[in-house]
This record gives sequence, C-alpha cells and structure tokens, in this order.
Amino acid sequence: MDTNALDQRRRFIAALTSGHWTMSEICARFGVSRKTGYKWEARAAEGVAGLLDRSHAPRHCPHRLAVHLAERLLAARREFGWGARKLLEVLRRQSPDEAWPARSTVNDLLARHGLLRRHRRRPHWTHPGSAALTTTRANQVWPADFKGQFKTGDGAYCYPLTVTDHFSRVLLVCEGLTSVHAGDTRLAFRAAFREVGLPEAIRTDNGAPFASTALHGLSALNVWWMQLGIVHQRIRPGCPQHNGTHERMHRELKRETAQPAAATGRAQQRRFNAFRQRYNEVRPHESLADATPASRWQPSTRPYPERCPRPEYAPTMEVRRISSAGTFSWGGRPFFVSETLRGQDIGLEETRDGIWNLVYYRTLLARIDLRTGELTGV
Repeated sequence: MDTNALDQRRRFIAALTSGHWTMSEICARFGVSRKTGYKWEARAAEGVAGLLDRSHAPRHCPHRLAVHLAERLLAARREFGWGARKLLEVLRRQSPDEAWPARSTVNDLLARHGLLRRHRRRPHWTHPGSAALTTTRANQVWPADFKGQFKTGDGAYCYPLTVTDHFSRVLLVCEGLTSVHAGDTRLAFRAAFREVGLPEAIRTDNGAPFASTALHGLSALNVWWMQLGIVHQRIRPGCPQHNGTHERMHRELKRETAQPAAATGRAQQRRFNAFRQRYNEVRPHESLADATPASRWQPSTRPYPERCPRPEYAPTMEVRRISSAGTFSWGGRPFFVSETLRGQDIGLEETRDGIWNLVYYRTLLARIDLRTGELTGV
C-alpha cells in the first residue's frame, strides 16, 4: 500500500527508536542511504516540521532582488502602468545609489505578480508616398488631433483635443471639449498660442474642424492659422500612422485616463491635467534617450498677435477681395473659392500665359486657367 513521504519517515523513525534493528538494516528496508537515514534521525527531534520537505533554494543569493526594491518597482508599476525600462529610468533618478536590477529581472517580477502585459509583435509595413516627419528644434511642427470621444459617468460626451510638439514630444494641450466645433477648438489653440507662442506648422488629419471638403480643404480654423503665418500640414486620408508619435501618445492617454472614464467632465479634466504633468515631466521617452519631454522643450520665439496682420502681396500680383458669397471676379468670369474667406484679400500671380496662381497670405490655394475658366485646387 502506497504511503506519502511523511508517513514513511515517521515509520522510519519508529523502527529506529525501537532498537530492534541497526541503521544499516533500517535504511536497506526503506530503500534510502545511510546519509539520508542519519539526516532524518537528526531532524526527528524537531517533530513533524522536521520531517517535512525543505526548499532546495540557497539560503543566500547575492544576486537576489532586494525586497524593498521589488516593493518599489511593483508600487511604481501600479501607479504609472509603465514597462520595465521606464520604471527603472524613473526610479534610478529618484535613488541613484540603489543597486537596481536588469530590465529582464523587472519583467520577471512583474510577470510573477500578474502585472506584465504581453503584446503580439506586429510587422512594420512601409507606406508608399508617406514622408517621414523629422524636426530639429522645438515648435517646428505641432501634431494635433481629437482623441475618440467617449461619455463620462454623467452621460455627457467628452472630446479630448490634444496638441504635442514633435521635436520634444511635450504635450502642450490636453483639453476635454464638449464638441469638435471650430469655435471651441479655436479657443483652446488661442490659449496655447498665448502661453507658449506660435509654431511654424500644425499637422492634422483631414477631418473637421481642421479641414473640409472645400477648395484646398479650407475651414475656419486653418484659415485662421494661415492668417497667423502657420503652415497647415495635412496627412494623407486614412493614414493616421503619418502622425504616428501623436497616435502613440493617444494610446497612453486612453489607458491611463479613460478606462473607465471619470464621473464628470471636470473630474475627467483633472485626470487629463495629471496625465499631462506626468507625461511631460516624469515619464522617460525612448526617442529622447530616456529624457523627459519637458527637458527638451522651450517656448516659441514667435509671440501670438492679438490682431492678425493683413496679407501683403508683391506689387506684381493682382489683389481681389472675396465677396460674402465666397466668390470673386477675374477675366470677366466669377470664381467660387470658399465662404470661409469672405471679406478677405487674395493674390493672383500669372505663371504663364493665361495661367494664374491663387494665393492667400503665403499659401497657394489654386490655379486658374482663364482660357477654359477652370479653377483647380492644389
């Protein structure tokens, strides 16, 4: 009849203490070595606990992760939700004299506590015609977008408007708006312009309120940017990866602030504010050699003008004013441009016989062929 190990060791000790057999005879009967027999004899004095199996792990391991370091790593993981590399970078800044472990050790620690997310490795596809966005200083390009809307706990919709600086990766705007209307969006941008100045360009998708289906994608918002001397860069339709750094930030924003959403819009905005502070000043950024975005950021040298300057065109250009209906006359023909430009002056520049460029401030909007009467957007 089979018995467990504890029962066998009890029987072994009982036979040994009876005095009827020698150690060699008892060991042969139970199929163990004399060394093992003497070990169980020595442990029998401890009672049942002495006969139980003990761990074979070494009593001392110089490379074992210290308990206080493990606790700090786990606490930081639960607070920030970051991976091993970012956690180590932040904790090293706080306690540079500690013997922090390798990244693989941290991943093992997180896995043991069920805190490690496994992501399937995705292939990197090339996209024909998509030029890589590169910047060499702050405020060259500001990527901007609306993170997908969601409802807060009170049932109201929240539309998060986000604006970053591509060079430093700093999050300039993270505002939960109640709509995507151009007026609300303009107020958020104006507050940013007043605080940190103007960028050279803003990069967005082709959706409202950033662009429209009108000539050159004109909208009230990008017309205002043109008046401020800001170039509007629009990515290819259906290609959010052309604003990849911004989309990556959106993934972190959603995970840390909207899963689940806050109870009210004000509470949600407090989450956005806390995320922005942490993203800019605490979170290490891999593309910045683990520096923080705030350490690479500096305000623009272009201040925001409270009144937009009027457009100035070369003396060789013809100037026409757009009517309230969005049209102007040229060569005896009416041309419709956009109602968003009503009351504005546009410039006309002849490039070759009968072909004219239509310019607004520094932006080429369209070409006019007076021979056929066609106006073609560019």
